[in-house]
Amino acid sequence: MNVLEWLFDAQLVIGDQTILWREVIGNGFGIASAIGGMRRKIWAWPVGIVGNALLFTVFLGAVFGTPNPVNLLGQASRQIMFIAVSVYGWVRWSQTRRRVDVATGMSVAVQPRWAGARIRVALVVAMVVGTAILTPIFTALGSFEPVWADAWIFVGSLLATWGMAKGWTEFWLIWVAVDIVGVPLLLSAGYYASAILFIFYGAFTLWGFFTWVKVQRGQTQALPA
Repeated sequence: MNVLEWLFDAQLVIGDQTILWREVIGNGFGIASAIGGMRRKIWAWPVGIVGNALLFTVFLGAVFGTPNPVNLLGQASRQIMFIAVSVYGWVRWSQTRRRVDVATGMSVAVQPRWAGARIRVALVVAMVVGTAILTPIFTALGSFEPVWADAWIFVGSLLATWGMAKGWTEFWLIWVAVDIVGVPLLLSAGYYASAILFIFYGAFTLWGFFTWVKVQRGQTQALPA
């Protein structure tokens, strides 16, 4: 059996629960990508893409015949969205990878900045309207209930990833909103490994937010008077 076959079939049994190693490893890549994003390292994007590819197969449980035959269409389709937006972020950060942080003197791929009041309002509106539009679509396709939560996670993930590519510090807070809805949905659908890691993500995204805020303050203080 080669590595790919093992990765696709390997399972972790805990009591009466069966967890796919793909789910654990895919979320591990996601955590690594988040750490890279907090440190503003360009490798965060390709690492995240690997995790997205693995999780795509996990969240289509009924399609791939996994022990948990539940389709979370929003979760699965957002992995494709992640890959597309990550390519954009990868290219964007590559164009500025030689930028020097004025506070630390280190080379970074992006300088954190506030999106501004107008963009914040637009993000909130996009979150609500996007969820409202996708909910009936995901319902028709047979996504797991409550479908609005699946749609919320998809839209929030899109906006957060786009915000990270732009260097907007607010993108961390969008991830918090995604995690708050994502944890109970994943638990009810039986994706326990992802639910546990979403709890970790929630704490980590708050840390990432305050880290970027600190970086911004350092940039301001380092600027000549």
